[in-house]
Amino acid sequence: MKIGVVSDTHGLLRPEVLPALAGVERILHLGDVGDPAILKSLEKLAPVTAIHGNVDRSGPCSRLPETEVLLLEGHYIYMLHDVQTLHLDPAPAKFAAVLYGHSHKPHIAHRKGVLYFNPGSCGPRRFELPVSIGLLTLEKNSNPSAEIIHLDLP
Repeated sequence: MKIGVVSDTHGLLRPEVLPALAGVERILHLGDVGDPAILKSLEKLAPVTAIHGNVDRSGPCSRLPETEVLLLEGHYIYMLHDVQTLHLDPAPAKFAAVLYGHSHKPHIAHRKGVLYFNPGSCGPRRFELPVSIGLLTLEKNSNPSAEIIHLDLP
């Protein structure tokens, strides 16, 4: 299963994002959506699961959950916006992956058999950080794999 992972759109869905997500079976938005229209646009490509971030303080995005747990292809996936607020140890809880955003810094790491994946931000550029999304690949009986896709901007 190929999953698109986005975060920190902050009300901006760049035109480069949709083609980069072509062919995904599901999209996960890790918060700081900024505008519910973004989720509607993403839903035209694939089913979307979204959580709220610290920017989503009012309106429809504020009613998104703070965290989400998904079971996909036999893997438990934990979604939250800021990994610094993670209040559980995902390894004994049998999570295969922790997906998070907030920092705008793309990052892939493995700790105690758990994938930690931040796709970076695909919204307004912050400082000199890249504009990116992520792809998460899940297959039964194998570890999840993650990839960071840097978007080519004009």
